[in-house]
Amino acid sequence: MCDRENALSCPGGPAAPGTGPAAGVAAPAVVVRPDEQVLRHGGEMPGPDVWSADFPAGVASVPAARAWARGPLGTRVVPPALDDVLLLLSEVVTNAVTYSASGSTAGGRVTVRVAVSSRLVHVEVTDAGSATSAPVARVVEADSEGGRGLWLVNVIATAWGSHHDAESGRTVWFQSAL
Repeated sequence: MCDRENALSCPGGPAAPGTGPAAGVAAPAVVVRPDEQVLRHGGEMPGPDVWSADFPAGVASVPAARAWARGPLGTRVVPPALDDVLLLLSEVVTNAVTYSASGSTAGGRVTVRVAVSSRLVHVEVTDAGSATSAPVARVVEADSEGGRGLWLVNVIATAWGSHHDAESGRTVWFQSAL
C-alpha cells in the first residue's frame, strides 16, 4: 500500500537511500489512472460534491487556486486535513505552471478539480503536460531551494499519481483521508 508508512515502496515515492538524483539513479515515474489507483487503495471516487475551476498558467494562480479551493473545502474539511490539502494543492499547481507546456505557452491554462466524500478529498490538477518529463517525487539535498513539491505530496497524501491524456493533457492527482 502506498501510504506514509510505506513511502519508500510507493511508485514515484522518495528514493531509497543510495538512489535518486544525488546517486545518479532516477526515481520511477508514476503513471496511473486515478480510478485504478483508488481501487488499489480500497477507496472510492468522491462525489457528489465536485468543483472545478480554470486558472491562467502563471505563478499568481497558485494562491488563487488555494483561495478558490478553500471555499468549497472550508465547510467540509477541518484543519489539519484542510491545511494539508491546501499545501499539496499549492505544490501541484506550482509544478503545473512551472514545468508544463501550460506555463510556457501564451494563454496556457491549469484546471483544478476538487471532490469530497465522507472519507477523503480527491484533488486533480490538469495542465498541457510536458514533452520532456513526467511528475516524479525526488529526494533533494537539504540546501536545495526547490524540488520538494511531489516529495511532500508523497509523504502527506494518502495516495497520488498522474496520467496523461492526449486530449486533456497531464493530470496529477492526490487524495487525503478525512
